[in-house]
Amino acid sequence: MRYVGICLSLLCQINEKFKESEGFILQRCGHFQPHFLFVLNKYFLQDSQIFPILAFMRSVKDYLEYRTYLKDYYLEQKEAHPFYSLRYLGSKVSVDPSHLLKIFQLQRHIGNTLIDNFIEHCQLSGSDAEYFSNLVKFNKAKTDRDCKMYYERLLSLRGVGAHKIEKAQYEFYTKWYYTAVLTLLDYYRFDGDYEALASKLSPPITPAQARKSIQLLKNLNLIGHNENGAWELTNKIITTGEHFRSIAVKTFQEETMQLAIKSLHDQQPERRNISTVTVTISEKKRAQMNELIAQFRESLLKIARDETEADSVYQLNVQFFPLTK
Repeated sequence: MRYVGICLSLLCQINEKFKESEGFILQRCGHFQPHFLFVLNKYFLQDSQIFPILAFMRSVKDYLEYRTYLKDYYLEQKEAHPFYSLRYLGSKVSVDPSHLLKIFQLQRHIGNTLIDNFIEHCQLSGSDAEYFSNLVKFNKAKTDRDCKMYYERLLSLRGVGAHKIEKAQYEFYTKWYYTAVLTLLDYYRFDGDYEALASKLSPPITPAQARKSIQLLKNLNLIGHNENGAWELTNKIITTGEHFRSIAVKTFQEETMQLAIKSLHDQQPERRNISTVTVTISEKKRAQMNELIAQFRESLLKIARDETEADSVYQLNVQFFPLTK
């Protein structure tokens, strides 16, 4: 108890917000340093009623990478409490300090069994705790199906309000006809007749789907009324984060590939151009072929951009993939 009294006395000499550096404090402890650390941990670090760990200022729902959230949380706590270190954090969540550093550097992941440890330490509860748990699984997902599933859960947990546009951005890529309707409005005069709009697409969609398409495009500010009251393109573009884009675009690509299969059976050959070829190439030639495909796409896009008398919408899919390991 003599050491406890000395150590607590030392604590009293430190300013109430504990802002001196950790090294300076330990230096003042002298040969009582081991006992001081014991008391510091027992009476100071573990007693949130005396010196509580601050609640993180940013919401976990602002993040799409849990490791970035944990790093920001750590840096904020470190700034507020000099005692807060990788070793201290590791002791609270049962993770080695060196492994924590690699987690912050996006080189490692936490195990699913440790998720609750981080939730408790970061003082997350309710939907925030559920969001963090799903965020970890989203970042660790190895299949497109799981990635899509967890991302949609995250969007649901984020709720409405500030995240409304992001949800609309994601939804834009989930149905092929949203892009088709947007492109159609480049030349088609839509005056509110959703049945007529729906029948213009092939395969046709329902009037309800056409109405939803217009509403979504309006919410994203991709279309607007012109001076004559008709809908027209605003020439705006959709900007998205990397996680979001990779999930959404793959969903869109899957839908357009299914459309190509349907076109093969339902549309006349003179209205479509579907061809296939199987080749053998070297790795060096593969890069060259990818470059030629990119040049081909750019040439077609230039023709489309220069078009002044458009009267139809076409979908171009290019697939080039290996058949051997």
